Amino acid sequence: MDFLTGLRPLLFTYVLINGILITLQTKEEVLLDMRATGGELGWLTWPLDQGDKLGWEVVQRTLNGSQFYTYSVCNVGEREQDNWLRTTFIQRHPSASRVFVEIQFIVRDCNSFDGASLTCKETFNLFTSESDADVGTTFRKSQFRKVATIAPDEITRRNEVRINTETRVVENLSRKGFYLAFQDIGACVALLSARVYYKTCPATVKSLASFPETVAGGENQALREVSGVCVENAVSEELPRIYCTVDGEWVVQVGQCQCKPGYEEVQDACQECRPGFFKAEASNHQCAPCPAHTQRLSTGALVCPCMDGFYRAPTDPPSGPCTGIPSAPRDLVATTTQLSAGKILLSWTPPEDTGGRTDITYSVECLRCDGTACQPCGEKIRYDPGSVGLTDTKVSVSELEAHLNYTFTVEAHSGVSMFVNQASPRANRPPSTSALTTYLHYTDPPKIMAIRLVERTPTSLSLSWDVSPQPRAQNRAVRYEITYRKNDETLDGTTYIVHRFEKNSVQINDLTPGTVYLFRVQALGTDGSAGGSILEEHFETSSEGHLAPNNTAIIFISAIGAAAMLFIVVVILFLRRRKRNSHTRQGPEDTYFSSSDQLKPLKTYVDPHTYEDPNVAVLKFATEIHPNHITKQKVIGVGEFGEVYRGILKVPGRKEVTVAIKTLKPGYTEKQRQDFLSEASIMGQFSHQNIIHLEGVVTKSVKHAMIVTEYMENGALDRYLRDHDGEFSSFQLVGMMRGIAAGMKYLSDMSYVHRDLAARNVLVNNTLECKVSDFGLSRVLEDDPEGTYTTSGGKIPIRWTAPEAIAYRKFTSASDVWSFGIVMWEVMAFGERPYWDMSNHEVMKAINEAFRLPAPMDCPSAVYQLMLQCWLQDRSKRPRFGDIVSLLDKLLRSPDSLKTIADFDPRVSIRLPSTSGSDGSPFRSVSEWLESIKMSQYSENFTCAGIVTMDQVLQMKNEDIKNIGVRLPGHLKRIAYSILGLKDQTSTLSVFAV
Repeated sequence: MDFLTGLRPLLFTYVLINGILITLQTKEEVLLDMRATGGELGWLTWPLDQGDKLGWEVVQRTLNGSQFYTYSVCNVGEREQDNWLRTTFIQRHPSASRVFVEIQFIVRDCNSFDGASLTCKETFNLFTSESDADVGTTFRKSQFRKVATIAPDEITRRNEVRINTETRVVENLSRKGFYLAFQDIGACVALLSARVYYKTCPATVKSLASFPETVAGGENQALREVSGVCVENAVSEELPRIYCTVDGEWVVQVGQCQCKPGYEEVQDACQECRPGFFKAEASNHQCAPCPAHTQRLSTGALVCPCMDGFYRAPTDPPSGPCTGIPSAPRDLVATTTQLSAGKILLSWTPPEDTGGRTDITYSVECLRCDGTACQPCGEKIRYDPGSVGLTDTKVSVSELEAHLNYTFTVEAHSGVSMFVNQASPRANRPPSTSALTTYLHYTDPPKIMAIRLVERTPTSLSLSWDVSPQPRAQNRAVRYEITYRKNDETLDGTTYIVHRFEKNSVQINDLTPGTVYLFRVQALGTDGSAGGSILEEHFETSSEGHLAPNNTAIIFISAIGAAAMLFIVVVILFLRRRKRNSHTRQGPEDTYFSSSDQLKPLKTYVDPHTYEDPNVAVLKFATEIHPNHITKQKVIGVGEFGEVYRGILKVPGRKEVTVAIKTLKPGYTEKQRQDFLSEASIMGQFSHQNIIHLEGVVTKSVKHAMIVTEYMENGALDRYLRDHDGEFSSFQLVGMMRGIAAGMKYLSDMSYVHRDLAARNVLVNNTLECKVSDFGLSRVLEDDPEGTYTTSGGKIPIRWTAPEAIAYRKFTSASDVWSFGIVMWEVMAFGERPYWDMSNHEVMKAINEAFRLPAPMDCPSAVYQLMLQCWLQDRSKRPRFGDIVSLLDKLLRSPDSLKTIADFDPRVSIRLPSTSGSDGSPFRSVSEWLESIKMSQYSENFTCAGIVTMDQVLQMKNEDIKNIGVRLPGHLKRIAYSILGLKDQTSTLSVFAV
């Protein structure tokens, strides 16, 4: 004890310093703190009476008015020490099944004791015992279970004090409380501090949802789901939820609260909108300033009402500005048409003031006046395109009657005009809706009844025509317009010759002999406009003294034109037939390699990160889906960015399809949103049956973004194979590999490097078709930290990555080929973990020393040889994906080539020491052996069959394994090969024993 006596002043100095430096985090709830007790600890020492032997002793010191207690023991010279120190009863929180024990202690170097080095120890043990009540001074060693052996990192030597701090976890606590005990087996140790605590996720407010303090889960519940409530004046469509990790951290919030209408988020609370601001609906947006022409109310406004004289249309959003009614249309004019009687064209200029609106329409009203009274025109006239809802500033009016005055009124309307019309009768309309009026006195010119030929010569024709009788009120001189042209000339080639007369007869001179002419005669209106009906007739001049046209020349020219057209048709047909022949001349191999999954894509992959605005890349490569077309059904997973759902996509005009929906959790940052959508920008560039298909994205929703892909019923390939171990033939497994290789060939042809090809990133549908997925490497790595190795350039999946990519971060299509070889091994091993339980550093060391994974059980030799080709150290010598697809196709076309099986060593391929456990000692039980080969589900089968020792296992044959209930071929082979390895190594050990 001299050592401890001299050590204590220095020891307590360290205690004080550490006591000042240590601060507890809010997520730790302390159950016991030896240092903070400040009084007698009352801990129990055992044995109670040891005679001259000394067990654990409590030592009290006072420093700066504070008392400190420590426990120490130092019987290094005595043999078989068994000294116990038990704490007082520690009450457990009902939800805390996992507690942490933090110990500060000093251990003296055994070499510093003369003559005691054989009996001295430098470790002590930590035990725990659960109880529903305080048992007082009762102490039984059998009630305690060992937690850990505590060994110091630093040994204290003479005049040099080394304080150690160790933390151990006590799991699966279930009773009301527990004790801790420290067992000394012959060390010189001083226990300075013992602190027992459990971790909690502290009470917090996230995205306006309040979550209570929650005790972190244990190893059986890594993520504990916690429900929250919205803060005051906030609401949520779905119950807010969040997950509490074992480390006391909140992750992946689901369900977002939003401030009610009239409230906005301010520092995790919802406050009323300020005066002059409003918010019409529950959302994460801030209150917006009241728009133009609205009244500014006090706090908490849901909407800003319109000022007097301004309105909102029913289709206007309540957050939009208020608008006024349009002023009257301007410059209304009426124009008579040239070729039709009883028809006019009304046109006008838009209103000078539209009231701030763009939905301006017009209506036309008509009154007919006969000199004594006016009445609505009704259905007697026609409007083209209509009389109401006009968007153009003109309308054609027809079916007008002669000798009447017409009054046309054109009125401008907008979306808010209805409010004015409802409030003000027509007789009292406000000035802003006044209409313009124009008057038209329309008289109908006489109608041409018939045209007659009076006389003809080779160069002239004399014509006359009859007209309808005119009313007495319209007894006036009438002018006529006669137009003519040669009948065999088109209107585009020759214009009409026009003459006007005031009589109903005319002689046309200077004509061509023997030629047919087309004549048109029309009566003119009082204003000289052509408004009357038109009559047409054909007349021919005489042919005296005139030669007929040269018909031979016409026929000759026509024949030349027909021959030219025939020549053009023949050339086109020849070129088309030649193009078809070029395809038909391809051989069978050409046809095969021109299939859809073999053709080289016509485009090259574009990295979306090269876009200055990533949102542009999303819009360019992904289809926007309306959120109303998506129905979520069931949560099928939790990713880094949010939950993953199975759902239904129903787009109008398309068949309803089942899809997978990845969601972006509320409260995301813009970078998280860009990272989330970058995968969609990548997937949207691919179109291949073995690449997961992107249906589209939802980015314009105010709640959260989504990525929608096709739904793969069987999920990830590695898990699916593990669940169906031994159920598929080699032919089926090679078919799966061929699909993966075809997808990778497509990506390689597009100059895209996947970088994380693994069975976990391949999805399987209900027809066993495999599709490459997961094009976001950083996300995958964060989801699976055990499969990564950190370098200065980031994280990479060691077990699947080529050595040059690990060493130099050179990712190419050749490194993807290496990864594909690992995937082939995973497939043939039915989802076995590559390199088993080797650490990442062991894997890298083994690869660099030319070790390669051995052939899986029942793996065809040709398939394993292809794996080895993929794992060549020189990347230039590895096969290309096109070569791999061709080879796998040949194997599938010749199933007999899969019958030759590669050599299999169960001691390596099943990752067994074969006759021993992980520490090299022989298996102590059948259950331990089954667990080592991952067949522990058959433990009960062996027990029921009476096979309870390893000697009995060694006597089993294949029939015995079947008889105890092992039916799956893969499981049967795994157990049989393991027994074979056990027998082999047992024989080897027997030889060495001899």
